[in-house]
Amino acid sequence: MQLKTLLCALVLTVLPTLSIASGCPRGEQKVASCDTGQTWDDATKACVDAVSS
Repeated sequence: MQLKTLLCALVLTVLPTLSIASGCPRGEQKVASCDTGQTWDDATKACVDAVSS
């Protein structure tokens, strides 16, 4: 009984940590898409108005 409780506590402690570690690096966001008329700018890491030529 104590072994099952210990294993459950260990799993519940480790799994959230692993899920956080597999996410985006700190400070970096991933954008699925920009609004219409905008494009992704790698330099600023944001959506910017598209320049039409």
